Amino acid sequence: MLVGRTEVFNKFKDSEDNFKESLLIDVRGLLSLYEACHLRCHGDAILEEALPFAITCLESIDERKASTSLVKQVSHALKQPLRKGLPRLEARHYISLYQEEPSHDEVLLALAKLDFNLLQEQHQKELGKITRWWMDIDVARKFPFARDRIVEMFFWMVGAYFQPEFAVARDILTKAVALVSILDDIYDVYGTLEELVPYTEAIEKWDVAAMDGLPEYMQAHYKELLDLYDEIENELATRGRSYRLAYAKESLKKLARGYFHETKWFHTGYTPTLEEYMPLALLTTGYEMITITALVGMGDVVTRDAFEWLLGDCKILKASQIICRLMDDIASHQFEQKRGHVASSVELLMKENGLSEQEAEEELRKRVDDAWKDINEEFLRPTAAPTPVLTRILNISRVMDVLYTNGDHYTHSQTELKDHIMSLFVSPLPI
Repeated sequence: MLVGRTEVFNKFKDSEDNFKESLLIDVRGLLSLYEACHLRCHGDAILEEALPFAITCLESIDERKASTSLVKQVSHALKQPLRKGLPRLEARHYISLYQEEPSHDEVLLALAKLDFNLLQEQHQKELGKITRWWMDIDVARKFPFARDRIVEMFFWMVGAYFQPEFAVARDILTKAVALVSILDDIYDVYGTLEELVPYTEAIEKWDVAAMDGLPEYMQAHYKELLDLYDEIENELATRGRSYRLAYAKESLKKLARGYFHETKWFHTGYTPTLEEYMPLALLTTGYEMITITALVGMGDVVTRDAFEWLLGDCKILKASQIICRLMDDIASHQFEQKRGHVASSVELLMKENGLSEQEAEEELRKRVDDAWKDINEEFLRPTAAPTPVLTRILNISRVMDVLYTNGDHYTHSQTELKDHIMSLFVSPLPI
């Protein structure tokens, strides 16, 4: 299926199979080649070869011979390629660059800004509603150990789908994942093993009676979970989609079981092999739960078959989980070890293969690159699932690239993430 797909790029080579020298002065062409390289699949040898060539050339362009706007595009692309960037952030960035182009169309520019600002207003209203829900839960008092990241969480879910028609889906997903974020911190940093045994059982039973005997903070969290999923059930029932709730609940139960297994490893001092670690670590990314819950509030393009496909041997979901787990481990393993956490893929790879930290991280980055190739292959026709379903998984993977390249910008959110949030939810484009 892939044979011949990238032969078109052979025209960039000369008779000696080297990239043509004429490319060196074609900055826009080089930029397009660079962006195309991020759509490569396994076996796309020419794009594999073209990527370092394009990067080297773009890093050394003569800024005096290119427009200011083009130089800025190149600088941004080298940091954030389009394929791995969030469409909403990239749109905001490009609108500003387009305005600097002498040949820009004033009407088109005005419409683009108006469209951006109108959707920003909708997102502001959605965020206000979710923030009031979060404050009503009284997270700071009831769960002082948890990361208070509701705005950052909303940014993450807008990354999954920003369009106005997904307002209900965003509301469901943001609230569910916000409570799971607290659950993660209960298992990771606060709950004792003795407390976590009955709490895991309670989540499995999914019954208000299972609350008896739990510590007060667990009772409070459990009640919020049950209340939220009752609210989701009511929403789905009005649209004839009640069957979806079972998939959402089961994905949460499965995640809790994974968290508990990981916690047992830590509390008993058990160090798994990398082979043991990865299946559990992919589950505890939460990306299966997030993906399934992301589909719950979507329209008729999502069917029961889509959920069953996700729960099967789903290559694109596994690739997304690998990107999430390995980028998270690379960015945050030092902090997590200080906080008290089971060994990450970085430590395990260092130990098993006798690698330095830098070598282990480089090997894991190669595995992240391979996972992106898996994602790209899943978008080739015919696709295994409807494109809107695949796009949710692509976008959730893109969030990881934005938040976890060069650091953990989610946990330490007073960094680039703050600027992203200001761009998307606070500052309108001047018209």
